[in-house]
Amino acid sequence: MSKINKNILRGVLLFSYVLIIALVIYAFGAVYSYLNTGADRSKMLHTEVKQIDQYLPEITWQPLTNEGRPIDTQTLTAIENDYLDGWFVKHVAYKTNTTIGIDDYYTESARQNLFNIIAINSENNTTVVGTTLEHHPTLEFFSEDGQLVVLTDHDVIEYKQIFKDNELITEITEKSSYKVTLLLEDGFWRVRHMVKIKSEPYTASQVSQPISTTTINGINYYPQATSWAMFGDNFDADIIGSDFELIQSTGLNNIRVFVPYEDFGKSDVNQHKLEQLITLLDLAETANLKVMVTLFDFYGDYSVLDWTLTQQHAKTIINAIKDHEALAVWDIKNEPNLDFESRGKTLVTAWLAHMIDFVKSQDPNHAVTIGWSNAESATILKEKLDLVSFHYYEDLEALDTTFKALKTKITDKPIVITEYGLSSYIGLWNPFGNSEDDQAEYHKTIQTVFSEHDIQFMSWTLYDFDKIPKEVVGRLPWRQNAQKHFGFIDEKGIRKPSFLFITKKKPSVQH
Repeated sequence: MSKINKNILRGVLLFSYVLIIALVIYAFGAVYSYLNTGADRSKMLHTEVKQIDQYLPEITWQPLTNEGRPIDTQTLTAIENDYLDGWFVKHVAYKTNTTIGIDDYYTESARQNLFNIIAINSENNTTVVGTTLEHHPTLEFFSEDGQLVVLTDHDVIEYKQIFKDNELITEITEKSSYKVTLLLEDGFWRVRHMVKIKSEPYTASQVSQPISTTTINGINYYPQATSWAMFGDNFDADIIGSDFELIQSTGLNNIRVFVPYEDFGKSDVNQHKLEQLITLLDLAETANLKVMVTLFDFYGDYSVLDWTLTQQHAKTIINAIKDHEALAVWDIKNEPNLDFESRGKTLVTAWLAHMIDFVKSQDPNHAVTIGWSNAESATILKEKLDLVSFHYYEDLEALDTTFKALKTKITDKPIVITEYGLSSYIGLWNPFGNSEDDQAEYHKTIQTVFSEHDIQFMSWTLYDFDKIPKEVVGRLPWRQNAQKHFGFIDEKGIRKPSFLFITKKKPSVQH
């Protein structure tokens, strides 16, 4: 071997030795750093409970009169968080028949019962999809060493769907009470015992007092320049106020507006946008208009574990505006029956039924409805609703028969058609569409039907729009362009012939 080759080999060996030493030192330093850093629970746990809001049932502690050591607010909050997180991972475990997260929230003695249930359900191909909606705990005992807590959780409202071979076999709503013991381990409160001491079927109490509503002659509203996006940076009180004055001047008395669930922050409602919603109601009151507020626009999950988050969304908005003079009606959801195929009719209807009860529990003084996409769905949950509403974009010749048939099924509460209209789009993507004169004739005819049957109504919509979000009708150009031209006022701000029939014509005075 030449001298040059020997030198090269020595160099390679020396470099490799230095690299290995450097890697060993780095690894040692990383381990030392980890061992001397406070525990990060988000990395310790197999779940991501602490990362985002995933589970927010209503929880109301009874006044503290516990035996043992007095408890401070910080400790009580830690107990509450870990206790509810324990419920959450149990729900996930029963839904998936896996044990992920159980070790983090239950002591060794408490895990075995959960593991046994999961094993039995797995063997029988059974899953339980559930959540709790309310907790009312009483702290019974807090040990002097601060390591043990005993509480009784009263009137826990539980909802469960039980599936066998992926088929829903039953759904259950219960009110139960639990005796719970928690231990402080590794700085976290883990469930040691959780024993159900009482349980009974639960049905939400119905609001008994009559709810009065004015006759609704109205219109769905978005500002022309910010369709489906009026809150946030686009909010313009001057434009909205001017539009409301225009609407009121036509003889209409109601508007319908939409609160987009995700855009408003879901369970953590954006306070700035909530203030804008209040401003909108102020502007409506100034214009002598009443407002129907649709709470869950662009929401489509409905999963049972999501229910507590939608509760929190509704609670925040309702309690911010329920005493406003302009508020008239709560609309739970726009056209939820369109989600029956993709999400399942049972799941969607169960969420709607719960949300009706929850909204009424927060505000018993305003009417509650659902904006069904057609008359066929309008009888669903009718016994829970204060007024029934549906949308009508079908043949006008069938409206008379459709409405009469619905009236035979709904005899004890008002019926409102909360969307109807006709696009005036004729163009490349629909050369045989309807003209503006056709649109005007449509509105003239439908107002005649409304007058004959004393039908309450809300048309779609005040303006033609330049842009339509893909989430509304998709990307297909023939659907996009048709949706742009339902308004009574065109893109240039000119009133279309249909504007003459935006509401019922007042009878002329005879002299």
